Amino acid sequence: MIDFLNTLRYPNNLLHHNGDLLRQLHLRVRGIPIICYVITAVSCANYIYVYVCSGLWFVFWHCYHTGDLPSAMIAFSLMCTSEVAVIKLFYMVFYERSLQNLIDRFLDCDSRTVKGSRFSTNMRKALRNVKIRAIGYWMLLNVNGVLYVIQPIVTPGHHLSVDSYIIIGLQPMHKSPNFEIASTMTGVSVLFICFTVANVSGFLILIIGYIEAQMLSLSEEMTHLWADANNHCQKTMQELSNFESVYLEYKVFNYVKETEIVNEYVKKHLIDIIGRHAVNVSLLQGIEDAMRGPNAVGFLFLIVGLIAELLGGLKNTMLQVPFTLTQLGVDCYLGQKIMDANIRFERAVYDCKWENFNQFNKKIVLVMLQNSQKTMTLTAGGMATLSFGVFMNIIRSTYSAYNTLGSMI
Repeated sequence: MIDFLNTLRYPNNLLHHNGDLLRQLHLRVRGIPIICYVITAVSCANYIYVYVCSGLWFVFWHCYHTGDLPSAMIAFSLMCTSEVAVIKLFYMVFYERSLQNLIDRFLDCDSRTVKGSRFSTNMRKALRNVKIRAIGYWMLLNVNGVLYVIQPIVTPGHHLSVDSYIIIGLQPMHKSPNFEIASTMTGVSVLFICFTVANVSGFLILIIGYIEAQMLSLSEEMTHLWADANNHCQKTMQELSNFESVYLEYKVFNYVKETEIVNEYVKKHLIDIIGRHAVNVSLLQGIEDAMRGPNAVGFLFLIVGLIAELLGGLKNTMLQVPFTLTQLGVDCYLGQKIMDANIRFERAVYDCKWENFNQFNKKIVLVMLQNSQKTMTLTAGGMATLSFGVFMNIIRSTYSAYNTLGSMI
């Protein structure tokens, strides 16, 4: 968490900070103590036993014979929403090399930024917002996990997180020492899940936010391109005047020279901007390719889990629903921010005063406009384009499914 706060002070460390996130997940970014691997492995094994093995037995065997449908729905929702974290963690471990190559591409893109330039300044401003976004998400999920763990502790009486839930081998659950063991195992599992989801999603928030920051900064460059070109021309002509250049003796030739200076400046920067835009499109596609599988599976699990949470009763799942909605909402929010940044870039390209450019530069602007009209998007594994509209559709569809299933049960 201290690393997160430090990045607010030093925005240029954004891409290097992804290494800290990966290290907290215990991917081999740098040297990591063996004890960290042991803690992660033990916590993961504990979770699998508590919420996967015991969950499957409880839902499909115990509740099937007892007919306790509400308890089955609560347990099933816990299984679905929590397994997203393990799926993404295992995927990132197995495809560690691909993810590291992706981060190397981001670092290479970042190395091209000239320090002290307007582009760099705008990047810093945008990245500061990205880091605040990541910190807020990280804190929200982990606070949610802590509240879920301490809820039964502060509730009067002898309670577990889910009183009706049974862990294999710990029956009866409410008698000592089974109660203490079950409480500890449940607490470790919940904190492991929340911490893992927060870090994996925080990693994605940062790298996707970096692309958003690049697009917003490129939009500013396009908006000021013509004014910058004229300022550059005036500065150049002033330097020529100081050296008593012969070009100043002929007004017509001087005008042509000024036009050439302006258009040469515009050409140079248009080529740089179109190249950066292409790199950002490629980086976003790299994220899509790298996380397509876990994103698709995770999105389905979260939607199914949300329906199960509603069927289990909001009174029993009041802390699970925010956990699920936060994950769905942030994914859709990131997709919307990328789309908005792309639209802003498209408008900046059209408003760059291209009508004053020469024919060659106009052709470059036309190509840029065509490229920018292919909206940059994030998808849930190719199933749906993530946006605010999709999030509202998910809410409506989930509520409709809840009403339909609720009337049938």
